[in-house]
Amino acid sequence: MPLLVRDRVFPTIVRMAVPMLAGTFAINAYNLTDTWFVSRLGTNALAAMSFTFPVVMLLGFVMRGLGTGAMTVVAHALGRGKHKTAARITTHAVFLSSSVAFCLMVAGLLTIKPLFMRLGARGEVLLLTQQYMGIWYWGLITRVLHIMFADIIISTGNTRAVSLLMVMGTVMNCILDPMMIFGLWIFPKMGIQGAALATVISEALVLVAAFLFVHKKYKLILFVSHTRRRIAVSWRRILHIGIPAMLSSVLTPVSAAVVIRIVAGFGKAAVAAIGVASRIEMFAFMIPMTVGMSLVPFVAQNYGARRFDRIRAVRKGAMTFALIFGGVIVVVFLFIARPLGKLFSSDPEVVNILVRYIYVTCFGYGFLEVHRYAGFCMTGIHRPLSSAFLNLIRMIILMIPLAYFGAKIFGISGIFWGRLVTDICAGIIGIIWTGMILKEKPTMSST
Repeated sequence: MPLLVRDRVFPTIVRMAVPMLAGTFAINAYNLTDTWFVSRLGTNALAAMSFTFPVVMLLGFVMRGLGTGAMTVVAHALGRGKHKTAARITTHAVFLSSSVAFCLMVAGLLTIKPLFMRLGARGEVLLLTQQYMGIWYWGLITRVLHIMFADIIISTGNTRAVSLLMVMGTVMNCILDPMMIFGLWIFPKMGIQGAALATVISEALVLVAAFLFVHKKYKLILFVSHTRRRIAVSWRRILHIGIPAMLSSVLTPVSAAVVIRIVAGFGKAAVAAIGVASRIEMFAFMIPMTVGMSLVPFVAQNYGARRFDRIRAVRKGAMTFALIFGGVIVVVFLFIARPLGKLFSSDPEVVNILVRYIYVTCFGYGFLEVHRYAGFCMTGIHRPLSSAFLNLIRMIILMIPLAYFGAKIFGISGIFWGRLVTDICAGIIGIIWTGMILKEKPTMSST
């Protein structure tokens, strides 16, 4: 019987979450490293990076949706003790993700200029955005596959390996970024294009290592003939979870793009400030993210084993943790927001807007994590449509209208207050909804 089904609930989550702390720190350091080095090129380059953020996030969540679908179905099979089924689904997931990535790459390369013009990029900022994304898109297949393999490894419960891969990618990016951006050692000075190329090369190296873990250690790649019928069955199972997860995830960058468009009306300093703040606030979610990354495989394996008592226990504990940790983060960010802002920009206007944003929105961080945990629990028990609708409520029904009307009535600060109200309401809805869903499940004895 898999460890995620057999061992005690909270020690198991801690055992999965703690190794991921280094990995989530690495992911945030990865984003902040790019932002910091690019900020040395000036406000226009920083604004260009901010314009790319919603699109990069959008495509990242499409990839993550596919990975979530594969991870959930593979974890479910492992929870039932069916390793061969898990290996077949993993192999078919590679076929699926490669095909999707190729289509997205072609579409992205063909639409760079008109897309970012619609987002509000103009002049030199638009040119820099085109230069960055023109290289970044070519690495899309590599990025999709390395995310897919990482999610498969997580489905086994081995978060230590995934954390190692994240750290490896960040270290490589930190080494390559200054070399390629500023022209050090054997590299020519490439500016913002160097940041994109460093990302592509780093992720290619991580992909090789991730493949070796999945194939050599867990034997989850099958080099045998695969019939179209079996591939279709696997794809249908993956997409049953993956499409709602993808649509749910896509709502985040779509709404972020809309909000960026609203913010753009207040000038490029506002866009730069929100872009940097979005990366800084990732540190607020670093530790809760380690718990969140453990929830889907834990819930999915226990759903396969029909252990609903363990699912209820982990939901309650995770949400309580999120609210407590959110309170701690408020205190910390109220003290460090301005020093962090000055680290990433010397423009006083950028720093002031960034600080105002964090001072307001940090009070909703705990509720935002509760909302996310609710979605993870729904996905793990094969309720992906409920998870997608929960995210739709936050993004479409709450965030965009509140940001729009907040900006109209109160200026840029109204956008920040709209985000705070959104996060609090979404968290409360998540608590109530998941509680109702799990009450429908039969009670079983705990281990």
